[in-house]
Amino acid sequence: MRNKVTKAIFPVAGLGTRFLPATKSVPKEIMTLVDRPLIQYAIDEARAAGIKEFIFVTSRGKGALEDYFDHAPQLENELRKKGKDELLEILKNTNMDSGAIAYLRQHKALGLGHAVWCARRLIGNEAFAVILPDDVIAAEKPCLQQMVEAFEETPGSMVAAMEVPSDKASSYGILDINEDKGAMVSVKGMVEKPKAGTQPSNLAVIGRYILTPDVLKNLNKMKSGAGGEIQLTDAIAEEIREGRPVYGHRFAGQRFDCGSKAGFLQATVAFGLSRDDLRDDLHTYLTEIMASEKAAQ
Repeated sequence: MRNKVTKAIFPVAGLGTRFLPATKSVPKEIMTLVDRPLIQYAIDEARAAGIKEFIFVTSRGKGALEDYFDHAPQLENELRKKGKDELLEILKNTNMDSGAIAYLRQHKALGLGHAVWCARRLIGNEAFAVILPDDVIAAEKPCLQQMVEAFEETPGSMVAAMEVPSDKASSYGILDINEDKGAMVSVKGMVEKPKAGTQPSNLAVIGRYILTPDVLKNLNKMKSGAGGEIQLTDAIAEEIREGRPVYGHRFAGQRFDCGSKAGFLQATVAFGLSRDDLRDDLHTYLTEIMASEKAAQ
């Protein structure tokens, strides 16, 4: 197995029911955060980390997602005619080279572990990344790049991790820590959505993974776990039981849960305020809202 990570799986088969009615016709992954679809943030992060092959695990009704990464000759010609070179350059970043992207269907919603398992033949015997586009991470150095660099120094399956409040731990996969080395922690166990008060730590697994091909072998043997689904955390926990190293990586950055409406709105405000062309107007508007709310109290 090489220490170089060049393949990434993007599990995007979910129905996005929390965003109905928008997701009745629009895949959640191409809903826009400011002016880019969620999936573009994930792709940009993967590219920055050196990913060359992009594997999408999709489901029925995701055609618009596939079209998004294709060339749009008519639109490109119009922009070229009008001399809109800046917009042409923006479009170029949304195109994927032929052969760089693959689409697989997950025919049954059997969980994240099953979605990853669906891509096993395209992964082969290589370490690979998994990116959940719902988790958008604002960071000076992209989160997956931080993890790839750590993996090259310390090979072994690795999950992105962040501290969560105790009362929120039951919503996450939680790490049982063996040794805490700051940015890196060695892991002796993982618990998927522990009951309140039973969590082994407050360090939660976030939607970025670098996994060895052994995890795919574990998924081959998996039966359904929590929620009747095939859990990826169970397959990673099997690595620990078999004596192979698993690490948590405390990434530097801020994570937004764009799988929830509140998280999506928070990300919209944060990313809007980070933009030079939007910051002043948005800041003025937010300040006015807060002032009028305060006055009304």
